[in-house]
Amino acid sequence: MKDLPEPGSRVADWLSVEDGRLVVATGKVDIGQRISTALVTIAAGELGLPLASVTARAPVTGEAPDEGITSGSNSIAESGGNVRAAAATARAALIELAADRLEARPSAIALRDGLLVDTASNRTLVVFDLWPDLPHDLPVDPGAPATVPAAVEAPDHPTPPRGMADMVSGAHRFVHDLCVEDMWHARVVRPPHDRATLGALDTDALTRTEAEGIAVVRDGSFVAVAGPSEWPVIRAARRLAASADWDTGDGLAEGDSAALLDTQPATTLSVTDGRPHHAAPPPPIAAPDVEVTLHRPYQMHGALGPSAALAEWDGERLDITCHSQGIYPLRRTMAEALDMAEDAIRIAHAPGSGCYGHNGADDAAFDAALIALALPGRPVLLKWTREEEHAFEPYYPASTVRIAARLEAGRIAAWSAEVKGDTHRGRPRPGADQAGPRRLLASRFRATALPPYVGEPNMNREGGMHRNLEPAYAVGPRRLVKKLVPGMPLRTSALRTLGATLNVVAIEQAMDLLAEAAGADPLDFRLAHLDDDDHRRVVEALTPHWQAPPVPVAADAAGGRGLGYARYKNAAARVGAVADVAVAADGDVTVDRVVMVADAGRVVDPDGLRAQLEGGAIQAQSWLLIEAVGWDRDGITTRDWDSYPVIRFDRVPALETVILERGMAPSLGAGEAACGPVAAAIAGAIRAAVGFVPERMPFTPEAMRTAAMAL
Repeated sequence: MKDLPEPGSRVADWLSVEDGRLVVATGKVDIGQRISTALVTIAAGELGLPLASVTARAPVTGEAPDEGITSGSNSIAESGGNVRAAAATARAALIELAADRLEARPSAIALRDGLLVDTASNRTLVVFDLWPDLPHDLPVDPGAPATVPAAVEAPDHPTPPRGMADMVSGAHRFVHDLCVEDMWHARVVRPPHDRATLGALDTDALTRTEAEGIAVVRDGSFVAVAGPSEWPVIRAARRLAASADWDTGDGLAEGDSAALLDTQPATTLSVTDGRPHHAAPPPPIAAPDVEVTLHRPYQMHGALGPSAALAEWDGERLDITCHSQGIYPLRRTMAEALDMAEDAIRIAHAPGSGCYGHNGADDAAFDAALIALALPGRPVLLKWTREEEHAFEPYYPASTVRIAARLEAGRIAAWSAEVKGDTHRGRPRPGADQAGPRRLLASRFRATALPPYVGEPNMNREGGMHRNLEPAYAVGPRRLVKKLVPGMPLRTSALRTLGATLNVVAIEQAMDLLAEAAGADPLDFRLAHLDDDDHRRVVEALTPHWQAPPVPVAADAAGGRGLGYARYKNAAARVGAVADVAVAADGDVTVDRVVMVADAGRVVDPDGLRAQLEGGAIQAQSWLLIEAVGWDRDGITTRDWDSYPVIRFDRVPALETVILERGMAPSLGAGEAACGPVAAAIAGAIRAAVGFVPERMPFTPEAMRTAAMAL
């Protein structure tokens, strides 16, 4: 029996022609980062097709290639590379077919505007007419040479984003908008916090709910309601939650997150060349010239639309539509949790509210599955509320980084960085001891309850809290240490950039202080410690912006300019930033201007790249100045946009983005690359304005005043 090809190994796994259009398949999901636009652009460029004749299909398990999780700014490098190789392989095969049909030399065949053209005779064949003659099992050649489609990928060529017109007009359908025949709406009855268990449901409330024709689904402490009309279901969920008898136990451990980190036991690992290993770290630096401590609190994803999912169980297959960023790992985890065969579960991706990182999407999908299994033959649309999203999503883990460095003759002679925090690995990835199901929120509440997942050290290169712990600069001997502290009060997982933003801000603060101690200009000091020409190229491009006249500020405010630089994961896009801020007398920080210079290698979608960089800059500002999760023993206290504010339009600075040309250089992931450098530039600007930076994020007016009084 002939072995089947590996999924994704054939051109047909990535590209097909349907209804007169080329359809691009991908395992990466589009969550606002315009990956589908970029992939369409890549395929069109390689095959000489008009953009309008190429489309992309949303990923579905069993149909799309399995590309794991859409994360880490890897989509262009991974899926883009796969699509480019498949298209280049198809192009070579089409040229051979056309040369044979036209009795021409392959070197004379060109692809233009959907045609294969014999440039010697000007005879043509239509690409889509010839496509069915490609071998069905044509293997992808990873080494197939790429083209340089200047007309499509030129940096000044606007690439229309797919689906934008529908989003602007309101015609776009998010997962929350789905409506199918005989569909019921559902809500989960939530406890005060995720450590509580259900004692009993109030009999009167339960009787009233069932009398209203609303089904009550119970699996241990997991309780949900479902019915044909949404508003009665919402009221029933509120009624049951308020009247239920919850055993809250000891509640959530209270205290300051920084202090809790310092009092809990930790697993300590050394980091070398971006990889942790079990070895005792070298001793700390003796008599450092500079020390920096920075704490980042628990922070949330804050998706503008709460999580949702549609599920239906027909007795044989469980169909789920959701906005998970990893439909294949989620399917494997759910199959294990539900003791089902993988192929009995089908998960289709549909857009939800954009979220970079692991918010409530996977948990909502599992919630919907549990409800649908209890109501066979009934499509169920489950939505989380705003309060649920704020109170039950997995958060960024509170973390602290400490840096020490020593100067000798104006050069950095020794460097130490220690970072401490809980796990960033809360996504439902399968693993030993039911690690996947234990990461799903509802698993804590089912009758066969699983204990919460306890984080284990992330040993991947540039993974978790040690992402960008290693500076890009030549700093002499390096002492890099990560300390995993499991058992902290709140459930945590991946948030955009993982530990990189915190580490880059601390590194760049240390560079500013070292430059000051050396009596050097901050930009010149950085250049003096950059041995790589590509690093230097980005920082040098910041020079005119660094040296520009200061931005005017109000008479009662102090103005400052800061600088930040990093290469994301020390392997992806390089970004340098200059920021101008004004600090008012009450400590309120206003960011007036941010200029970014980016090297992302070969640029496929320039507008998309700018959008990602600028979105990252705005989010970094929000993290640095505004956001913090609050809690007490009874649960999360920041359950709405008043108690957990994020940056608003009136605080967005003037943004300028300069993209450096790299021609055929490999494309570099850029979706998360701006956050660290921009946050660092803002922190540096604050120090330049008032002479200090608080040791704890966010730098709210109160935090600024407290830090000033401690001087």
